[in-house]
Amino acid sequence: MTPLSKKAYRWFVATLLLGTFTMSISQSSLSTAYPTFMHYFNLPASTVAWLTTGFMLIMSVVMPLSPWMLNNLNFKRMYISLLLIFIIGTFIIIFAPNFAMMMVGRLMEGFSVGVLFPTYQSVILQITPEEQRGATMGTVGLVMGSALAVGPILSGVILQIFNWQSIFIFFNCLLILVTLLAFKTIVSPVQQSHSELDFVSVLLSLGIIGLLYFINEINHQGWNLSLAIILVVSLGMLAWFVIRQFHLTNPLLHLEIMRIKNFDLGVLLTALAYMSLITVTIVMPLYFQQVLHLSPFWSGLALVPAAALLSWLNRQSGKLADRIGFKPVMIIGITIFITGWSLMILNVFLESLAIAILATMVVEAGNAFVMMPATTLGANSLPDHLIPHGSSIIATVRQVLGSTAVVIATVILGTDNFLGVFSCFLLLEICALFLAFKIKDIHK
Repeated sequence: MTPLSKKAYRWFVATLLLGTFTMSISQSSLSTAYPTFMHYFNLPASTVAWLTTGFMLIMSVVMPLSPWMLNNLNFKRMYISLLLIFIIGTFIIIFAPNFAMMMVGRLMEGFSVGVLFPTYQSVILQITPEEQRGATMGTVGLVMGSALAVGPILSGVILQIFNWQSIFIFFNCLLILVTLLAFKTIVSPVQQSHSELDFVSVLLSLGIIGLLYFINEINHQGWNLSLAIILVVSLGMLAWFVIRQFHLTNPLLHLEIMRIKNFDLGVLLTALAYMSLITVTIVMPLYFQQVLHLSPFWSGLALVPAAALLSWLNRQSGKLADRIGFKPVMIIGITIFITGWSLMILNVFLESLAIAILATMVVEAGNAFVMMPATTLGANSLPDHLIPHGSSIIATVRQVLGSTAVVIATVILGTDNFLGVFSCFLLLEICALFLAFKIKDIHK
């Protein structure tokens, strides 16, 4: 590993996070623009939703490739290449003459984000001393959490003033600047260890697409034979993938690390935190509009206090974890989660806008104290050369369970069963509290 000076380290991390933040916003920003796309392309909502679904599917399936790419490719060239792929895909979207071409650009964006998400976390963890990982990963959490929360708000504000292409023009202007900066500040700090790519494992990993497709479509289509076949085939492919990894000398993913108790608990806790975060960012705008009768614009602005608090607390929780340990911080965070969901249950009967905004802030505050600390503690239980595999596993599980959470919330919600949704996620966080008491602070 190539050591970096303090100044070079800061510029390296800042450039990495700025690019990741901009690309991350694209994951959640389009939901606000669905009505605009429906009108522009004259398509139903179910078709337009593939802008998010397709993005998520391609992102999830390339995540398991990231450890191999990090070990075999020059990181600076890979990072700049991912930025350029995203930029080209975004230009395709801006000038797309039809929805099919727009989907091509969207899939290119999803590929870049899917490779970058676990990769940049791996690199930052590997180049950061363990005693500083809490604060640094708190900043990473700030990027991930605030991007997810800010996306719908940003696109809503842009659409109030400009056309839908302006959303993507904004992304590209920032990313072009990041690309120019990357040539100067990004280095390749991790030594490569070349290995052959197992194409059979890559093929079998496509089962993730089938599984996520099933999770997303079961709510729209209901149970039918075609979805049942997709589920069985996908689970069969993933089972074969898992078995194959344990029999290869150089597996695509070192799944044996899931046997490490602290790591598997870290994976579950970060996924449970993400499930609450993504659910509240999707369900609360509906609550603001359907129950409190706010406009879409004002329902988006009602999420701003929670997004701002999440952004600030991520950094603070990381510093706190470096001082008192990750386990106490996570227990604090899950207690905050439980408080937030309890407030939401109370507000089902009170229907107060102030309490709704406060409850949203409390839930997102809980995420700041759980998701990145759990990720960091899980990584601390691994040797450095397995951190890329750990980051890839965490990112993939988080994505699958996040998608599952959205489906669960949507099914329970029905027309307006907000009490059922809030109660379900309160129970999930009570289970998370039990897991947090079982995890141990690791110091290598």
